[in-house]
Amino acid sequence: MFTTYQEALDWIHGRLRLGIKPGLTRMEWMMDKLGFPEKKIKAVHVGGTNGKGSTVTFLRSILQAGGYTVGTFTSPYIEQFNERISVNGKPINDEEILELTNVIKPLADELEGTELGGPTEFEVITAMAFYYFANTSNIDIVIFEVGLGGRFDSTNIIQPLASIITNIGLDHTNILGDTYEEIAFEKAGIIKNNTPIFTAVKHPGALHVIEEMAEKKSAPIYRLNQEFQISGQNSLAKGEMFSLKSKSLSFEELEISMIGQHQTENAALAVLAADYVNQTGFQVTEQAIRKGLKDAYWPGRFEILSEKPLVIIDGAHNQEGITSLVHELSSRYSDRNIHIVFAALRDKKLDEMIAMLDGIADQISFVSFDFPRAAKAEDLYKISSSTNKLAVDDWQSCLLEKIKRLGSDDILVVTGSLYFISEAKPVLAKNLKDNPISL
Repeated sequence: MFTTYQEALDWIHGRLRLGIKPGLTRMEWMMDKLGFPEKKIKAVHVGGTNGKGSTVTFLRSILQAGGYTVGTFTSPYIEQFNERISVNGKPINDEEILELTNVIKPLADELEGTELGGPTEFEVITAMAFYYFANTSNIDIVIFEVGLGGRFDSTNIIQPLASIITNIGLDHTNILGDTYEEIAFEKAGIIKNNTPIFTAVKHPGALHVIEEMAEKKSAPIYRLNQEFQISGQNSLAKGEMFSLKSKSLSFEELEISMIGQHQTENAALAVLAADYVNQTGFQVTEQAIRKGLKDAYWPGRFEILSEKPLVIIDGAHNQEGITSLVHELSSRYSDRNIHIVFAALRDKKLDEMIAMLDGIADQISFVSFDFPRAAKAEDLYKISSSTNKLAVDDWQSCLLEKIKRLGSDDILVVTGSLYFISEAKPVLAKNLKDNPISL
């Protein structure tokens, strides 16, 4: 038994040594031992390549504005580990993490002695979430974010009210497949019998795979630009505005506080899902939808940390994320000198990501950070074709030096791996607070 939060956290993170082990058998074994908590939860399941966390947040905020108590399970975390299991956007406390770990550890030890092998870090955390939400009586609904893929993801033991697939991109190709269609097949694994699926997937081949799975499962499907349409998209100073229409709803001038055209698609999926859960016993009004969308906040996604100097962080950790980031920078800040600090995991398609950043950056700095799969600054530097680039091992010194040198026409964009963003954000926030610069 663990006696402190730190002991519990160290044990959980120690499970990283087991790597990624796709499959549901270990989860099913643990759920059996725990009395099948996943069957006691009303849930919505959210998968996709990018936008999962934002979509979870939009839907959570809408339901919360409607007066419901909403659990969320997300990954990875940005500011603290506990946020992975949250209620109404508030992470559970350290004591609850400790209690949950002490529930799951004996099962992990027992499982270790079977032919199935011990559970991974993600499986342990997922089991903790299921147990917590099933045994916390005041929670009305839980939104589960898929960790990786879908078909064999640990969360895929639930029978949700509805499923969402945000988009499909070429990420985690070493595990999910090399083509859009192969990855779509894995993502489509969250589609359940007779359970509606809402999707903003645009790639024709990927969408066809999802449509085939929906037909096979007799699952009603709601597709962007078919069963629902977004129009009137307009970028605001701190967010976006758009209109949304489907057979069952029509909303003009919805506002969100997250920046990026892609966020209107994530928001639309959340609205469609909220409208559907109204048919399952919930009551979500138009007022709740509008308030929920505007109030929704998700850290590390084109987040403006400071306006003077202008500092933005964005967890653009794959090609799709970088594409969206570059689009927003070029449309919003074409008159600024853009300074980019980039760190990434070495198993990403780095050449294409860096090429896009090279095209927008006036100066780009590549940094290393302490994570097992992190790429070295020097390796990133070699890939870049920029004529104004740096390779820096000490990322903290790099960021602080950048901030000191920013002028009124400059913008600092810190981007790349979400694991890097989670480390960089508190350092940036503290420095900007302690050393404000008046331009």
